[in-house]
Amino acid sequence: MEKITAIKGIKDVLPKDSPVWHRVEMTAREIFGCFGFCEIRVPIMEKTSLFQRSIGETTDIVEKEMYTFRDRDNELLTLRPEATASVIRAYIEHNLFASDPVTRLYTMGPMFRRERPQKGRFRQFHQIDVELFGDDNPASDAEVIFMLMHFLHVIEIKNLSLEVNSLGCKACRPVFSRAVVDYLKGRESSLCPDCQRRIHTNPLRVFDCKVESCGSVITGAPLIPDFLCADCSEHYSRVRGYLDDLKLPYETNARMVRGLDYYTRTAFEVKSGGLGAQNSLAGGGRYDGLVQFMGGPDVPGIGFGIGMERLIACLPPEERNPYAAEIFIAALGERAQKIAFPLTQELRRRGICAAMDYSGKSLKSQMKRADKFNCAYTLIFGDREIEENCAEVRDMKTKNQQRLPLDHLLEAVTDLLKAR
Repeated sequence: MEKITAIKGIKDVLPKDSPVWHRVEMTAREIFGCFGFCEIRVPIMEKTSLFQRSIGETTDIVEKEMYTFRDRDNELLTLRPEATASVIRAYIEHNLFASDPVTRLYTMGPMFRRERPQKGRFRQFHQIDVELFGDDNPASDAEVIFMLMHFLHVIEIKNLSLEVNSLGCKACRPVFSRAVVDYLKGRESSLCPDCQRRIHTNPLRVFDCKVESCGSVITGAPLIPDFLCADCSEHYSRVRGYLDDLKLPYETNARMVRGLDYYTRTAFEVKSGGLGAQNSLAGGGRYDGLVQFMGGPDVPGIGFGIGMERLIACLPPEERNPYAAEIFIAALGERAQKIAFPLTQELRRRGICAAMDYSGKSLKSQMKRADKFNCAYTLIFGDREIEENCAEVRDMKTKNQQRLPLDHLLEAVTDLLKAR
């Protein structure tokens, strides 16, 4: 019979890896909560039109990477390739703007893109996503960037670099786009097929191309900061001023663009030296006008996404044993098993991590099992101990043993563990 394996580009998170995922997620919740952000959980599947409208029909994501299918009602559905569109859809649908003019949200979970799997890039990947609606002050841009960098430092990511840019607005970006198109005319033959097509559909995406020949062509291209209108230029200057006030190191990257059409003004990206060629760890920016474009009120927005797999690849493995338990109950014989089973469940009900072997193996085998669980104590009893109305408890570190009365075994074990 053919062995069934996971889909290419979709990975399991194994028990040995789960602790670091838990730590990252818990740290994110704690830090984001301190900055006033609340968690929202959105579906992994949405109507395809949501992503076509928000991301842009000429982006690589919509054109080539989405997992899209028709359901039984012939409705076109898509597994979410990113989270911002879903969060905005929920923000509009549930009138979250009515309760507070400034809304701060974050979400975590899997995203899906049909890409060529490679290091740090998967077809099912996980993101931490943060969105702030209702405030277009440059201080909000700096605050969101500061929170991102603070989170990455707290979880001890090393070799970080922050890059910022401004992508302009609907008033000044079209002028820049025309200048880029004019520059690329006559140089099409040196561009990859995708970028040759992008000249007519989405010229700014040429800046984001990873093909070496395209990078060489774009070296002499116009730079967007030279085309910013007065308002965008002032906004960009004030964002950098706030970052300076926060003593947050950063570099300006005039060639940086984001992969999604909806970004305006502030854009930023965090890279890690420990990731190799695919070194982008997190990124985001401002998307004023997107909420209104999707049918909501005219409110500004800014946010970022963090790639969980890439982030965790930068972290050392957790030392904590995923199988750890506080006490192992080695019950020898049928009578002991009958006492041990409810005892184990009651300890767990009281919040104590207890483990037990139900197979009736030898004491030697059960002690090996206790070692695997990295238990602090092992409780041992069989027919002889039952006759003597006691049980032996062994400290697995010191190997010292003491006797506990069977009549009050639950309380005695609970007190022992609380006294640690």
